[in-house]
Amino acid sequence: MSIAFVSRLRRPLGLFLIPVLLAACSGGLTPPDDIDGAGVGAIRPATDVSRRQTDDMGDTGGDLTAYPVEEPAGRVATADTAMMTPVMENKRLPMIDSDEAMGISQPVQASSGVLTVPEGGVNMDEGLGVERVEGLAESQANEIAEGNATQVVVDGIGTDTPQQVGQPDTIPMTEAGTELGTAADGDDYLRVPDKATTRRHKVVEEDQVAFLPRLNNPMQIPETMGGMPASEKACRQRLQKLGVKFRDVPRISKGRSCGIAWPVELSGLSGGIQIKPAAQVNCQITEAFARWVKQELVPSTRTRYLSGVSAIHQMSSYSCRTMNSQRGASMSEHAKGNAIDVGKIVLKSGKAITIEKKGFFAFREKGLLKSVRSDSCKYFSTVLGPGSDRYHKDHFHFDLRARNSGYRHCSL
Repeated sequence: MSIAFVSRLRRPLGLFLIPVLLAACSGGLTPPDDIDGAGVGAIRPATDVSRRQTDDMGDTGGDLTAYPVEEPAGRVATADTAMMTPVMENKRLPMIDSDEAMGISQPVQASSGVLTVPEGGVNMDEGLGVERVEGLAESQANEIAEGNATQVVVDGIGTDTPQQVGQPDTIPMTEAGTELGTAADGDDYLRVPDKATTRRHKVVEEDQVAFLPRLNNPMQIPETMGGMPASEKACRQRLQKLGVKFRDVPRISKGRSCGIAWPVELSGLSGGIQIKPAAQVNCQITEAFARWVKQELVPSTRTRYLSGVSAIHQMSSYSCRTMNSQRGASMSEHAKGNAIDVGKIVLKSGKAITIEKKGFFAFREKGLLKSVRSDSCKYFSTVLGPGSDRYHKDHFHFDLRARNSGYRHCSL
C-alpha cells in the first residue's frame, strides 16, 4: 500500500521539477521589470541577438558600441542588455549611382576643371573647329532686316491692307538675261519676277503645251509605254534605206472594221518619184510597193522608153468600205490601209501611161503593163487590173491580204 502511494506521489513531483529545471537552465530569459504586458514571448536570448548583429554587420569591422541602447528608467545599461535591445535607426537609402552611394563626398575633378554644362549649351561645332553655318531662314531674316531681300517682302499680312515693302533686289545673271531677253534696261542684271508675272508665264506655257502635236519621232517612245512596236520600227528603218519619203500620221480608227494602228503618209519613192496624191497606208504595203517600183517598174520603163518614172498617180489608199463598194460584201483591204490602187504612170520624158486595156498596135504600152503586172505577184498577194473584172478596168489593185493557205491571187 505504501509502495503504491510513493509511485503516485512521484508523478506530480516529476511534473513540477521539469519546469523548475528549464527555468534554471535558461539563464538570461528572466524578463525585465518594465515589460508592459508584452508577454514572455517577446524576450529574445542575448546570445542570439549578439550573433545576429554580428552576422548583419558582416566583415565591416564595426564596433557594437556604436549602436545606442535605451535602458529602462532606474536601471543601468549592461553589455547584455545593450546586445538584447538594439535601437534600429530609420535611415534613407541612397540612390543608385549617386555620389553618396559611391562614397564620393566631393565632385569629380577633370583635368580641365569641374564637369559643368555651360549656360548656353555645348557647342559641338566650336569644339570640332567647324565654322558656323547660316541657315536659310536666318539668311532671309537678315536680308529683310538689312533691306537686301531678293524676293518681294509684304507687310501687313492678315490685315485688309497688305503692302509691299521696298523692291526686290536684282541678281547678276548676264547669260541668263541674254537668253531669256528679260534683262533690265541699261544693265546686265536679271530682275527676279514677282508672283503675278510668274503666274502669267505659267498660264502661257500651259496653253502652249495643250496644243502640242503628236511627237515627230514616235519611234523614240518605248513599246512598254505605249510606243511603236518593234516590227513597225524595223519596217520604217527599211523604208529609209529604200529612199522612201513618208511621215507618221496619227492613228486612224473608225469602228471595229476600219483603221490603221500605225499609219504612214507616202509621198515619194527613191529616184525622185512622186506619189500623187499622198497615200495613207500601213508600213507593210508601203515597203512592198516601193520594192516593186524600184525593182520592176523603173527598169521596165527604161528598157522600153529609155526614160525613168517621174510620178505615179494613185486612185485609192485607205478607205473604209467593202470590196468593190458592194453592199453585203466583205470589208476591203483598203479599210485597213493594206492596199493601193494605181491609175496612171508618168515618165520623166513626159509621157503618161494610163492603166487600161490597150489597142492592137500599142505594143510597147501593152508589153510594159503586162510585164509589171506579172512581176508584181512576187511582192503582193492580190493583183487585179484591166481584164480581171469590170471593177478594175482602169487601174491596178495591189494588196497584202493574208490567206491561211498562202494562196496568191494574180489575175493576169
